Amino acid sequence: MKIQFIFILLLVNFLVACATTPTGRSQLAFMPDDKMDAMGLQAFDNLKKEKAISQNNRETQFVQCIADAITQNIEGDWEIVVFEDETLNAFALPGEKIGVHTGMIDLVDNQDQLASVIGHEVAHVLSKHGNERMSQKMGVQMGMSLITAVAAPQTAMGQTAISLLGVGAEYGVIMPFSRLHESEADILGLELMAKAGFNPRESVTLWQKMAQASQGANPAEFLSTHPSHDTRIEDLQAQMPKALKLQQQANAAGRNPRCMK
Repeated sequence: MKIQFIFILLLVNFLVACATTPTGRSQLAFMPDDKMDAMGLQAFDNLKKEKAISQNNRETQFVQCIADAITQNIEGDWEIVVFEDETLNAFALPGEKIGVHTGMIDLVDNQDQLASVIGHEVAHVLSKHGNERMSQKMGVQMGMSLITAVAAPQTAMGQTAISLLGVGAEYGVIMPFSRLHESEADILGLELMAKAGFNPRESVTLWQKMAQASQGANPAEFLSTHPSHDTRIEDLQAQMPKALKLQQQANAAGRNPRCMK
């Protein structure tokens, strides 16, 4: 009876937490938005205390110009910070925060390539991927607890079953969803940059440059939380006709960013 109650409770939580991403995919998001925003704000404050912030006004204005163009039609007041860091990285956090490393600025050739990166990171936030990842982890942990209670963990067989489920949860649930998140952010990010008037074709060039910069250091795709560069480029090219139409509409409406590196 107790087990039945637990499963009913899980079903209720599933229905309550069910949401839809901007691309139309159903997702589980247990955490309240205000809690996610608070965590994002705290994380960003910590980063600003721990990492050096760029004093290069030209670089900062370049990033700010691109981020403003992408977020102008998105709700909220986004804060953008450039961090002195040679790694190829950028991120966005709940609470409307965007961080870009100087290494990423050095890599790109133009505004459109960096716009593809920033659009991708903002897409993660708009799609509530951080919330979903936390919810996935919570769900896996809860499932492990139930199996521990039901599968007689005091036996060798029970211990083996739990350890196997742990591996399955890592490679069969969490990591594939992370690749899904990345692919989803690529698609939505492409739309965001195109709607802002940037050239979406440069997203393909950007990932070609990223592939070259990685110099074959990527792990096998099925063990990676990111799609392979080739997969990512193929997916972007498949979405390109739609993105180019969005760019044309944006340009016709007067959205023609001029962000100089």
